[in-house]
Amino acid sequence: MKAAIYTFGCKQNYAESSSLARSLEERGYTIVPFGEPADVIVLNTCSVTESADRECRKILNRARRIAPHARIVVTGCYAQLQPYEIASFDGVDIVIGNSEKNTLADVLSEALSRNEYPFVVHAGDIRTQQLEFVPAVFSEHDSRTRAFLKLQDGCDYSCSFCTIPRARGKSRSMNFSEIEHHVRRLTEAGYREIVLTGINLGEYRAPTGERLIDVLRLLVSLRLDCRYRLSSVEPNRMHPEMIDFIAEHPTICPHFHLPLQSGSPAVLRAMRRRYKRELYAERVLYIKQRIPSACIGADVLVGFPGESEADFAETYRFIEQLPLSYLHVFTYSERERTEAAQRSDQVPYRIRKERTRRLRELGEQKKAAFYRENINTYRKVLVESYDEGVGGFVGYTENYCRVVLPAAPQGEIVEVLVDGIAGQYLLARVRSEVQTEPRYFALPILA
Repeated sequence: MKAAIYTFGCKQNYAESSSLARSLEERGYTIVPFGEPADVIVLNTCSVTESADRECRKILNRARRIAPHARIVVTGCYAQLQPYEIASFDGVDIVIGNSEKNTLADVLSEALSRNEYPFVVHAGDIRTQQLEFVPAVFSEHDSRTRAFLKLQDGCDYSCSFCTIPRARGKSRSMNFSEIEHHVRRLTEAGYREIVLTGINLGEYRAPTGERLIDVLRLLVSLRLDCRYRLSSVEPNRMHPEMIDFIAEHPTICPHFHLPLQSGSPAVLRAMRRRYKRELYAERVLYIKQRIPSACIGADVLVGFPGESEADFAETYRFIEQLPLSYLHVFTYSERERTEAAQRSDQVPYRIRKERTRRLRELGEQKKAAFYRENINTYRKVLVESYDEGVGGFVGYTENYCRVVLPAAPQGEIVEVLVDGIAGQYLLARVRSEVQTEPRYFALPILA
């Protein structure tokens, strides 16, 4: 039998989809790309925003057209939060919440044997359950250059706009003693960069008490032929001790993603975030003091209930004045059963979208300025693949700039000299070729 998996949302979901694929292969399924005929189609959903829910319904309709006789399984965050709503959708056969996601192969076998549909598996409020941590790994490229290793799951925070605690349950982490095994296995398979991921990565706490800083110390001590990158870490968990450690160990990429959400003190309080904007600014400035070339990204949520024009202006000015490198800007959407959704002072949608547009423009300016700072510097690039669209080899620097090279060894980390910028890319040459004339080449998609 053939099975296809379509994944929505975060890298965590992609890592878990890889684990689902392996469990299905162990049951004799052949995994095929989504879009090809299949006997079983699994949709691993997200539910962070309303648009994620809409996208799920859109892909569900597409799956029915592609394989009208396939059994369709929906799992993930949307399935955890709204299992019976999803079960009512035409064509859905099985719904499995996050609490049971790792048993999908077993649930599928049982459902197929009973031939009862829709077959819904949902274990109630995931926040009250004692869940085990389930490891997962995801790779973006067949060339095996970068892997995402899940270290943490769930969240104990109570942000007033967020459904993640209800969708993912309480915070839980990989056993510290297991990390070395997973990392060695990945490097032996040829991966040269390992990205540490989690729903709330900064809250990593092993059952034996180790924290994220202890993980970094372990990874550096292994002296493996790879580099490490952190995914998003809350600013209140990006302690100066961790910044100092990263500054002193080039094996860990100087790339920090610190969610901001708002630069307005009033809005931050209403969101029930666990930091003040003064702490956020302090962390950003300390990173730049210790690592001037560091890349610092931020998440911003625009149009939160009660956000006035003055609140938005505060956010805009706050971001404008900080040395941030890029922004991920999200438009607030009401999520059912959240405190924020019950408020009567919802911001009109057209205003939310206009503010989103303005902040995204600022984000593009920040990114362009950061890229310019990298011209005439030496950087280390993990060469991922040859991209015919741009006519060169592409990869990321240690400080998260997208680079295109005229020639480079695929799958290796090489030192390059950055020559210039073309669109969304830096132009660079491998250091060994710096004495030669620059070989600029056609970049059709950037023209």
